[in-house]
Amino acid sequence: MKVKPIEEIQGALQPIADEMSIEIVEIEFKQGKEPALTVYIDIEGGVDLDTCEKFHRAIDPVLDEVDPTLGAPYTLNVSSPGLDRPLKTDRDFQKCLGLKVEVKLFAPMQGKKFFEATLKGHDENCVYLEDKGGEIKLEKSKIAKICRAIDFAALGLE
Repeated sequence: MKVKPIEEIQGALQPIADEMSIEIVEIEFKQGKEPALTVYIDIEGGVDLDTCEKFHRAIDPVLDEVDPTLGAPYTLNVSSPGLDRPLKTDRDFQKCLGLKVEVKLFAPMQGKKFFEATLKGHDENCVYLEDKGGEIKLEKSKIAKICRAIDFAALGLE
């Protein structure tokens, strides 16, 4: 199935997101038996079902005009990216500065493939962490996944 470029779809949806003070985190199209276009959103204070529903209703007519699948049927989903979403953008890293993060590496470094430490900074090539052993500098190219650490006790889920 042919699909329009994600950039074109985001360009059409961005004015609505801006008007509603919503950040479009990512747009993903999954092909297969049941094709689906998923728009992951975030908002100050966190995403709830009501926010997803309002944004879904607002973008549905715009997507009908844009016709991202060139007439082929698909399911539209609007979702939160989740608490454990990977940090990808500069904004993601900025929002997590000073917070605990979990890092999984492709290959062991100092005998470890997993780190949980405080995010102290980042640049184009590296991530800087701090734990009780001191500062850790990791090249982004060696990181399989980095995400905010979830404190289940603080969430009352322990």
